[in-house]
Amino acid sequence: MTQTKTDTVKEFNFTKSDFERVRALIYQRAGISLADSKQEMVYSRLARRLRATGIVSFGRYLDDLEAGRLGEEWESFTNALTTNLTSFFREAHHFPLLAEHVKKLRDHPIQIWCSAASTGEEPYSIAMTVCEAFNTLTPPVQIIATDIDTNVLATGAHGVYGIDRIEKMEPERARRFFLRGKGDQDGMVRVRPELRALVTFKQLNLLGDGWPVKGPFDVIFCRNVMIYFDKATQRKILARFVPLMKPDGLLFAGHSENFLYVSESLKLRGKTVYELDGRKP
Repeated sequence: MTQTKTDTVKEFNFTKSDFERVRALIYQRAGISLADSKQEMVYSRLARRLRATGIVSFGRYLDDLEAGRLGEEWESFTNALTTNLTSFFREAHHFPLLAEHVKKLRDHPIQIWCSAASTGEEPYSIAMTVCEAFNTLTPPVQIIATDIDTNVLATGAHGVYGIDRIEKMEPERARRFFLRGKGDQDGMVRVRPELRALVTFKQLNLLGDGWPVKGPFDVIFCRNVMIYFDKATQRKILARFVPLMKPDGLLFAGHSENFLYVSESLKLRGKTVYELDGRKP
């Protein structure tokens, strides 16, 4: 008899109860709300952690995780369940508005926080935009790039990417901001050191008690991360963003995110771009 996809025997038994435990743990740890449809994704990603730890059942893995018997495994567990879809100049309509905004801030150092930096394409896109706005590789800007996933932060700090990552970028921009690899680095590009110097990468959990960032910020990017949180968690995070924003600061959201329904302190400035509502206390 031909074995169908649904008949495939999995390497590890993964029950509905196991999935519910994972959902509860990642929600407590990172505020991520996993939909019912994510069970296969969770199995695939965490099965790698079972292999890495030598544990042969999800039940045992989760027991050991909660009991603290796996050392730094909480970090790997969280990294495994974090989605990191990104690209340079993703949602490109935001960057001309960013350039327009920073040009008005020439009289003081500019502070920008990219709160879901992933592998670095977004904070480097911010840095390129500011460099172009000021026509220099050393503009008066400090960019803090944070993420909960330590693996992607390491990639961002390293600043090395496959050349395919910049193939859609304007050739002049690519030449200005990237160095092409040679020899065994052929097919790779590296962010220029001047650009990397503008960005500081730090690990940060948006649900953590203490955030290792200090405002006030002229700009906060929080794009395509709120969609993984429920409304209560979104409200909690936005309430912490507001006091970190300068009075004329901007908050950039993802294309499918609407913050007006979860914060009374913000008003729409442009397409998924928010500013403080001065009428609100």
